[in-house]
Amino acid sequence: MQYMEIGKSGIRSSVITFGGMGIGGGTWWRNSDDEESIRTLHRAFDLGINTVDTAPVYGFGHSEELIGKAIKGRRSDVIVATKCGLWWGDDEGSFRWVKDGHRVSRNLSARTIRIELENSLRRLGTDYIDIYYTHNPCCPPFMTPYEETVGLLMDFKKEGKIRAIGAANMTTQEIEAYCRCGDIDIIQGRYSMLFQAPENGILQMCQEKGMSFHAYQVLERGILTGKITKDYVVPEGDAREGDPWWTGEKFTKALQFVEELKPIAQKYNCALSNLALAYIRGQGDYINVICGSRRVSQIEETAKAGDLVLESEDLQKIRELVAKVQ
Repeated sequence: MQYMEIGKSGIRSSVITFGGMGIGGGTWWRNSDDEESIRTLHRAFDLGINTVDTAPVYGFGHSEELIGKAIKGRRSDVIVATKCGLWWGDDEGSFRWVKDGHRVSRNLSARTIRIELENSLRRLGTDYIDIYYTHNPCCPPFMTPYEETVGLLMDFKKEGKIRAIGAANMTTQEIEAYCRCGDIDIIQGRYSMLFQAPENGILQMCQEKGMSFHAYQVLERGILTGKITKDYVVPEGDAREGDPWWTGEKFTKALQFVEELKPIAQKYNCALSNLALAYIRGQGDYINVICGSRRVSQIEETAKAGDLVLESEDLQKIRELVAKVQ
């Protein structure tokens, strides 16, 4: 397993992060087994994966609770990242959606973030969080000044409640505004062979400002694993529902793209999932990849990507295939 520093924080993280969305369960991720999730987390730690990414909204607290159980007795060995800003405590905020009986809004006010942080600390069974993200930027009609949000996070750092500040799902303009208000160490965003948006300015900004980039949905919720067949139907309410890569012509194109990757994976004697992770890692040594797992067998396969380095010629071959499918 390779390791890297998160921004300028001094936090040393495995290049692969355990993604905790799936273990939260609910209608987003059905058939999750709590005992198997904890076994999977423990196996990840044994394999050198020392960083876990979660959020309160993943299972509405359930993911954080499971991670809290898994890190009990080994807290100092684990880097915990969680988030704030998707709020369901009351009706304040910009309404986004209803899920599993919860009305969720975007809210980055100091009032709600204080509540969210304390709730996360309690669920995780810890007195500090290593990386604390705003989950999404605020949006109309309920807007919070950047100075209020980032200023509060800086106060949390001074108090020792968090070690590093992150921002997820941001535009370059929003990142610039955050950086003017405080010390930002890491940006999180969707980035995969099939989703290249961060290459339009965000990755360059991370390099220039000494920030890390935390890539999520690197396997595009499973479509890049090579285990999805053409007759697969997304269940109603599933996290994949509404994703264009999982329906119609784009679904067919994605499956063909995966077929074209197989010779490169065979060259490295690796799983297609590991190739997808290594490709994103190959775009810069400041990039950390998040990969969700709900079973021991999945994390054992994922961890193999932790020291997989692709040759430049193969990175270029993949980039050409990426351009073709796009």
